[in-house]
Amino acid sequence: MALLSLVTAPDIQQRLADSVRLLRKTKKLSRKALAEMSTVPEPTIKKFETTGQISLRQFLLLWQSVADLGSFVDLAKQAEDKLIQSQPRSINDVLRS
Repeated sequence: MALLSLVTAPDIQQRLADSVRLLRKTKKLSRKALAEMSTVPEPTIKKFETTGQISLRQFLLLWQSVADLGSFVDLAKQAEDKLIQSQPRSINDVLRS
């Protein structure tokens, strides 16, 4: 069962889009230059930056062009570790919960 959250998927999509835009601008890249680096079409980058809508594959291509993909590997690992830690390790753990 998922916990109630005030953060929605569209909120996170827009936050990621804002991050890509900020990183792009910090690196002084135009959308056209980022499109050439990432192979993501320029109109797709514009749509992503304004709406947050993009495929996961294209997002990862953009992210690796402006930042380190390792942060997403770390995020996945944290989620896995949290899940593993919440699993019972013995019959006593099961009986206690």
